[in-house]
Amino acid sequence: MERDSKTGGIQWAFALNIIFAIFELIGGFLTNSVAILSDAVHDFGDSAAIGLSWYLQRVSVKRADTKYTYGYKRYSILGSLFISVVLIVSSIYIISESIKRVISPQEVNSGGMLLMAIAGILINGIAVIRLKGGSSLNERAVYLHLLEDVLGWIAVLIGAIVLRFVDIPIIDPLLSIGITIWILFNVFRNIKEALKILMQEAPQGVNTDSIEQKILTLKNISSIHDLHLWTLDGESHILTLHVVTDQACYSSSETEELKTDIRDLCEKEGISHVTIEIEAKGERCLLESY
Repeated sequence: MERDSKTGGIQWAFALNIIFAIFELIGGFLTNSVAILSDAVHDFGDSAAIGLSWYLQRVSVKRADTKYTYGYKRYSILGSLFISVVLIVSSIYIISESIKRVISPQEVNSGGMLLMAIAGILINGIAVIRLKGGSSLNERAVYLHLLEDVLGWIAVLIGAIVLRFVDIPIIDPLLSIGITIWILFNVFRNIKEALKILMQEAPQGVNTDSIEQKILTLKNISSIHDLHLWTLDGESHILTLHVVTDQACYSSSETEELKTDIRDLCEKEGISHVTIEIEAKGERCLLESY
């Protein structure tokens, strides 16, 4: 298995997250804070996701073989889908428990909440910095999860400060519900992006009509058909197309030059893998109906 430098940030995030999740679970019980407990459950889910993402990222860099002829890049998408399902289930549970606390408020240790919030912001902040700027969908998914944690802890910090001066224990479960709703919003967004890739939707930011028009401006090209564009993992894009030329016969050097021009054009659009079939004008193509 090849080594991928992208796993370094995910490895750091996993180590920090699992250590803090254990610390957070203990702190949640000691402070009697359902907001902290809800985030602990979320962090354990994150830890599982990050651990799986770490492994799948390592697998995803394997080269193509006879089993996976396009390589293993889509393995990096599986971790996002797995943790999304886990987080949906855990979030529903946390919301139900928080609603019970809203109906029957319980006292919480605001001092303990304050210390936990500061620790949460610092530790998760370090992990966020380590992952900032990641280019793969896997890295971005982990980065978003950890950024949510930082925002969640900022909310807990605000709640703890309020509780130091005003006795409103209901603020803790309300914060828990707010954090969980925010988590669910991003979970569904991540699922949507992963499903778009698995359903082979054209990658965002790449306009197929624009690419087709640019290719048609190249010398001796009459038309284009059977153009297909998709992405393996949100980062590695693939394009296949049939190009009809004005000339009945192209020399090998002319064909090579035309293909090079098309690939150079596509590379500027962020498409790394291009398969081109050259056809003469009037030649019948059995794939035009697709």
